[in-house]
Amino acid sequence: MAYLGLSAEHLWDAMTELARHLLALGARLSYGGDLRKGGFSELLFELVQRHRRDVVDEDSPVGISNFLAWPVHLRMPFADVNRVADDLAGIAELVCLDEKGVRMSLPLRHQVQEREPSAAEWADGLTAMRHTVQTESHARIVLGGRVESFKGSMPGIAEESLLSLNLGAPLFVLGGFGGCARDIAETLGLVAPWASSNRDWAERAHFSQFGPDSLKNGLTEVENRILAKTPHIDQAIILILKGLMNIDN
Repeated sequence: MAYLGLSAEHLWDAMTELARHLLALGARLSYGGDLRKGGFSELLFELVQRHRRDVVDEDSPVGISNFLAWPVHLRMPFADVNRVADDLAGIAELVCLDEKGVRMSLPLRHQVQEREPSAAEWADGLTAMRHTVQTESHARIVLGGRVESFKGSMPGIAEESLLSLNLGAPLFVLGGFGGCARDIAETLGLVAPWASSNRDWAERAHFSQFGPDSLKNGLTEVENRILAKTPHIDQAIILILKGLMNIDN
């Protein structure tokens, strides 16, 4: 992000504002993150709690499903998984997935012995989780994302985006905050390549078979180019909401 003149705080603020607006409009967010202290999952849970305090209907459905891939929760003692699920009751749905991305009940998860996953389990489990999130979502929004030191066959945001493109599912690419999403926007021809962003990460070439018309997100090509370039989250949110409304109609 530094080469775009942005800091990690810009990305964090952008994700927060985007999630806040979507929750306020009644959207249900699906997120495939872990439960690390100070991570984005924790922030999402706080946003949902704040939103529920502001609404009259306390019986409204939970606003987020947090999916834990097999290798992520395999490392956790069941007592920790169960405690988090209890703590999130009424706020978020905690979903444990097995090796194939199938939902596991807590009693079934209780039968699994905590251990360190293998490299193959990391790659296969993360891919399975991303497939499941895709099938349970109406649209995908990507921004930021690391392109090194990742676990799996390719960067996470890249694999998620590639799934959407291959299925013809709605995809919103916010490249104005750098990271993997910026690289995807460049490869799709939405923005011009940045001089210092020529990173040849695993599977990036697969995106060259797609273009702006592959996004299927309810926006015009001109609007998608703006969305892929803008560093202003308010402008991006307006475009995303417009696209979602067009999809629904």
